[in-house]
Amino acid sequence: MSATPVHGTWEPRPAGRWEDGFLSGNGRHGALVFGDPDDERTVVTHHTLVRPDEGGEHRLPPRLADGLPGLQDRLLSGDLAAAEDFTDGRPLQWVRPFHPAFQVRLRRPGDDGNGEEDDERTRYRRTVDFATGVLQAARAGWTSRAFVSRADDVIVQHVTAPGPVLDVFLDHRLPGAPTALGVGHGAVLTADGALLSLRARYPGSDRAYTGTTLVAVTGGTTTLGPQGVRVEDARSVLLLTRVRRHTGEADVVAEGRALRDLLDEAWGSYDGLLARHLPHHRTAYERVTLDLAADPAERALPGSALLTRPHSAALLERLFAAGRYHLLSASGMFPPRLTGLWTGDWDTAWSGAFTNDANLNLQTASAAAAALPEVTEALASLVHRQLPDWRDNARAVFGARGVVAPAHTDGESGHAYHFSREYPLHLWTAGADWLLKPLVDHDETRGARDPRTAAALAEVALFYEGFLTRTDAEGRLVVVPSYSPENRPANASWGAINAAMDLSAARHALLTAADHHPEHADRWRALADRLPPHRVNADGALAEWARPDLDDSYDHRHLSHLYGVWPLEEITPYDTPGLAAAAHRALELRGTENDSAHGHLHHALIAARLRDGERVAHALARVLEGDFFHTSLMSAHYPHRDVYNADAAHTLPAVLIEALVQSTPDRLVLLPAPPPAYPSGALRGVRTRFGAALDLTWSPDGATAVLRPARTHRVDLWTSAGAEPLDLVAGEDRVLTLKTR
Repeated sequence: MSATPVHGTWEPRPAGRWEDGFLSGNGRHGALVFGDPDDERTVVTHHTLVRPDEGGEHRLPPRLADGLPGLQDRLLSGDLAAAEDFTDGRPLQWVRPFHPAFQVRLRRPGDDGNGEEDDERTRYRRTVDFATGVLQAARAGWTSRAFVSRADDVIVQHVTAPGPVLDVFLDHRLPGAPTALGVGHGAVLTADGALLSLRARYPGSDRAYTGTTLVAVTGGTTTLGPQGVRVEDARSVLLLTRVRRHTGEADVVAEGRALRDLLDEAWGSYDGLLARHLPHHRTAYERVTLDLAADPAERALPGSALLTRPHSAALLERLFAAGRYHLLSASGMFPPRLTGLWTGDWDTAWSGAFTNDANLNLQTASAAAAALPEVTEALASLVHRQLPDWRDNARAVFGARGVVAPAHTDGESGHAYHFSREYPLHLWTAGADWLLKPLVDHDETRGARDPRTAAALAEVALFYEGFLTRTDAEGRLVVVPSYSPENRPANASWGAINAAMDLSAARHALLTAADHHPEHADRWRALADRLPPHRVNADGALAEWARPDLDDSYDHRHLSHLYGVWPLEEITPYDTPGLAAAAHRALELRGTENDSAHGHLHHALIAARLRDGERVAHALARVLEGDFFHTSLMSAHYPHRDVYNADAAHTLPAVLIEALVQSTPDRLVLLPAPPPAYPSGALRGVRTRFGAALDLTWSPDGATAVLRPARTHRVDLWTSAGAEPLDLVAGEDRVLTLKTR
């Protein structure tokens, strides 16, 4: 039993489904491990593995700019279905689907546990250590360990006591793999083991991917087998695996040489490779911790048992830790996909894409506060490499300079080509602001501006200068067409006018760009000032469309209209209490539609900003009680573990942090919406956007916050007692005590 939160999880039996496999990753390569002593399977993934086109004629944004003025005229004249035919007639086309590479198989033929009685509950255990990224399975002397190195970009596996016979091979046969996949295997013996390769060429394409595994054997003999190699009477086996996506042919010999050189640099050992990895992973993971004073006996339970106790503080502690671990592990060259970095099936829901109109932003929501700059840097990498495509979107659809982000991307292309009548995602203009907001938060947290972010902000402002040309009868600018993902007015079509999200995004983008570019500030601020205000409807709720003749549709999983509350600070209880009350009413009226996990946790994030702890707790309970988590502690999109999806797993830490601590460059809010079921706890290591690290402890008797500022600054401190100024001096710790509600 543990007196502190457990930074890992365990199970008493191997994974029976790939969804329950434990996960490791470095933001490029991923490993999904079953932990079966007799047939160990490690599914290898890589962020670049997306299935190429067999046709591809519709991978560019539609060229619609010439028809935009006519569409605007029709919408403004009252034709509320006009946007339905604003298309080039193409069918709906999904982005290129993410898929797994292959599995590394370690099979012990005929092994029955050495004739001993096999009681998996007492003799078997598989674990994942969040602080190291090491996955381990053990039974009766046999041990298998695996991790994905952040230092060396390689999947490392180590098996001790592998048994009298161990067959090692690479297996492409995974659910949904195309039957026409052109697969070739290679195996050559080396001085201390073997080099295995698997090349898979996509049907109808010059693209392929090649996996290479170096097998280093200690003791025993290694011979070629029908599928790979057979190892007999070895003391241990060490495997290093990489996969590359390429055109033409891969140089397997050169890849094998690189793996061999890497092993030599690490003193030829698993421990040497792990030592190189740990400073990169452990340091990041351990920056922030959450302790909810859970029962030590519950902390000792396997994850599967904890998941049956949805109100357990130990469960929430572990999901917070697992969420940080999985988010870090999925972030590197890209941020997390809908499935993080992992899948065991070629048929990934929604193409396993980066979905920019909610999911990606929710998954990465904790990055700044939770001290994971690695996540923000991964998001920045995706954004900056796609800016040329965003420029194409602005020109093709809107005839404007600047940039427009797509709602979906596979990581290769940032073109807006995924849309349909029911999902006119090519009309969505708020995406660039939403994707750049975390980069701005990151800069505020670290106290330095990235010139790449400043340049991108200027391009967003340039777009709005060219796009915002139409006005209403009062002379206010009109956002037309306007789309509120992924909803529609009750009395109109999806492409509409003055969606609240679009108004918030345009205002925020122009003002933020002005702050970064004083030479253009007057012009961009003047443009922002001409945007219309938000509307409060007859129900007292913030309207999803500011135009009075557009009626709200309340039962929807997305909460796009409350973008001004979260992640922006346009609407707050402190600065705009009237609008905050209307936003709260809108939140009360919002239905859950199809019970998507991202909808519940998006609801919780907004409720936290509006200081409603009961509503935060209710939204959390919908997820914790809804059977959304696999025993891997990766989550599902729907209740009852339906559709593997990282939204809940990665977003949950952000919800808990927002409920306990919120900050802007000039404000600190302590305990704005603490869930009532957790009256005591400690959150340590949080970063604020005014440049201070913060440790917070709370109990029914009161709370203490310790601030460690890196900058001298005055902020407004908000607590349940109200507001007061707080002066901070760089390098001087500040201890605050307060009463809890």
